[in-house]
Amino acid sequence: MSESLAVCDVDEELVKKVKKFRLRKETDNAAIVMKIDKEKQLVILEEEHEDISLDDLRDILPERQPRFIVYSYKYLHDDGRISYPLCFIFSSPVGCKPEQQMMYAGSKNTLVTTVGMSKVFEIRNTEDLTEEWLKEKLVIFG
Repeated sequence: MSESLAVCDVDEELVKKVKKFRLRKETDNAAIVMKIDKEKQLVILEEEHEDISLDDLRDILPERQPRFIVYSYKYLHDDGRISYPLCFIFSSPVGCKPEQQMMYAGSKNTLVTTVGMSKVFEIRNTEDLTEEWLKEKLVIFG
């Protein structure tokens, strides 16, 4: 039983990739999608996307499997300012295998701390992953 509750380590190459991603100069939306390699108990890169909207990102996420996403978002504020917040999104859809959900949930904090994220959001239904949802979440960060 304790085996399924293991907190996974984070792949060193993934950590480097996220740190480099944090420093990117491009002004488009981009994403790093991560998954857990169950055999190695390791959070690894699944795919990387440049110039990807939340709609397109939502379409590529598995409907019944959790994923971790680091999303660089071009945020147009109501006062006209533009910022580029780096958002960590934990997609844990309803209907995932409980064992998978526990493994991802148990590894989330380790991953967030390892890659140094502060804007951390969770979504239970991939259909809810919209610009409106993200803007609503980002309001508290000003």
